Amino acid sequence: MVEWREKVAREKVARFSDWEYWGKPVPGFGDPNARLLVVGLAPAAHGANRTGRMFTGDRSGEWLYRSLHKFGFSNGDNSSTADDGFELYDCYITAVARCAPPQNKLTKEEIENCRPYIVEELRILPNIRVVIALGKLAFDQLINNLLKNDVAALGKKPIFRHGAEYGLNSRLTLIASYHPSQQNTFTGKLTRPMFDSVFRHARGLLTAKKPG
Repeated sequence: MVEWREKVAREKVARFSDWEYWGKPVPGFGDPNARLLVVGLAPAAHGANRTGRMFTGDRSGEWLYRSLHKFGFSNGDNSSTADDGFELYDCYITAVARCAPPQNKLTKEEIENCRPYIVEELRILPNIRVVIALGKLAFDQLINNLLKNDVAALGKKPIFRHGAEYGLNSRLTLIASYHPSQQNTFTGKLTRPMFDSVFRHARGLLTAKKPG
């Protein structure tokens, strides 16, 4: 994965030939006091791997940031660079893996190697009340991490379905969403109203939840 990530950063693509790619692991970012956590799969090869910030500079990010802004979780509806002034409000964004994987597919070993990072983020973000998992892999890995660390108390493992909601414990709610990848958005598997409904629901839950 490291070799491929660095190879992409060196070779680039024509449309970004004048960029100096980030080409390193991409950290999560956002409001340290956030109550909403958004979890994706991994940095995009020519998105976050280029800009150095999750969901920044690619089509998936355009979809995500538009919905976040619409429901008051950011100061803008798009972000193209890591230093463009874009900020998240009451929201933190991370991913299962920190490096762009070949063909956007992760191996079990790569997932396990990156697992400590998201576990640590969950530990240092004490105010999280709602988690949105973007895609089935992020959903499954998030559940596995929470169960391994005794964060979730579940009778049986939740099933991934767009818009599904699960109470993980007395304070955490998980919402499943299709990933805003071009494969999903171009085919109509995920539409704007479908994606917006997830963030509308998250906002409603946070409005209803009491602090603490």
